Amino acid sequence: MTYDELLKNARTCIGPFCKACPVCNGVACRNTIPGPGSKGTGDTAVRNYQKWQEIRLNMDTLHENKQVDTTLPLFGKTFRYPIFAAPVGAVNMHYGEKYDDVRYNDILVSACRENGIAAFTGDGVNSKVMEAAAAAIAKAGGTGIPTIKPWNIGIVREKLEIVKKADAFAVAMDVDAAGLPFLKNMTPPAGSKSVEELREIAEAAGVPFIVKGIMTVRGALKAKEAGAAAIVVSNHGGRVLDQCPATAEVLPEIADAVGNDMKIFVDGGIRSGTDVFKALAHGADAVLIARPFVTAVYGGAAEGISVYVQKLAGELADAMTMCGAFSLGEISADMVRRG
Repeated sequence: MTYDELLKNARTCIGPFCKACPVCNGVACRNTIPGPGSKGTGDTAVRNYQKWQEIRLNMDTLHENKQVDTTLPLFGKTFRYPIFAAPVGAVNMHYGEKYDDVRYNDILVSACRENGIAAFTGDGVNSKVMEAAAAAIAKAGGTGIPTIKPWNIGIVREKLEIVKKADAFAVAMDVDAAGLPFLKNMTPPAGSKSVEELREIAEAAGVPFIVKGIMTVRGALKAKEAGAAAIVVSNHGGRVLDQCPATAEVLPEIADAVGNDMKIFVDGGIRSGTDVFKALAHGADAVLIARPFVTAVYGGAAEGISVYVQKLAGELADAMTMCGAFSLGEISADMVRRG
């Protein structure tokens, strides 16, 4: 299967909202919720993609000709590439009824592991979503990162008990999900978290704790204070707040502030291995990608994941070779330029 064939297959079953576009840039679905679009005008998702495209690579082929190493050590594991599938929830509502969250995560987690990377899994109101995600991660030998919504502390502790049975190597919370409608007006309250509340959750996790949804230096410093082992620079794909800056715009300043103290992931509009290279040059240790992984599952299940991962891997290795970086640690800010 080729990537074009994957997209063609996806268009037959992915539902009325996502178009499985040749380039997933947020334009065709910009304000479709339900669907893969983003909030309000849809500006944020489109901006996420566009700002990566404004960054250019500085080609330099005056160097030794040797193989590049794309491996990433992280929290006691080594991954083949610095690429992770981002958490996605309610796929049957947003992308089409071919899959529900249970089946989607089952395919995604195992296929990612087989291709040398890992998946972040989503969460939902139905407890079976987290239970099934934990089961999929357990089946994959703990190679997956369950992502818990910012529920009240009682529900969070219940979810942590579920995910601990999976022996996952890390656990995450997407605090940016505080803007999702189903979290609002809950009793007891769910949503945004204070540093003290986040610290309590990080300590209860018992494994490296990742805070997803950081868009400012101030937020990154709060996550550090709370004991997070890593952060994800993310605006939730534009789905919770219109008119946000792109993640590419805020990543460098956040990396400068906390990059020596914790691992940094970034998501939002990253669509190619070249984009991955740009993200690492701007201070990220790894990236998360959401919507195209959904398209890959709908278009080819496990084979679709393999096709997409190998596409990203080839593009990343090519960018590294052509810019003179032979390991991820050698990718530096002077290998890219804006505009």
